[in-house]
Amino acid sequence: MTPESITMIAQETVWVAVKVIAPILLTSLAVGLLVSMFQAATSIQEQTLTFIPKLATIVIVLMIAGPAMLQMLIDYFQDMVRSIPELIG
Repeated sequence: MTPESITMIAQETVWVAVKVIAPILLTSLAVGLLVSMFQAATSIQEQTLTFIPKLATIVIVLMIAGPAMLQMLIDYFQDMVRSIPELIG
């Protein structure tokens, strides 16, 4: 294994992780921003108010995009297993 192959694997791993987690993070960020704007407009300063909408949003995103995320992870894992002989030899 050369340093270049390790760097390539690390870059691919980070890229797959970003693609898998991005939908969850972006929707959670958007919901948090909307709830924060609502709190600022109504002067409600309850810290637990953001928890339920974010949790519901994450569950909905996982229900919608979960199969695609899982397939992306499976494909990446299968590619890594297939490339073991090339990486070793």
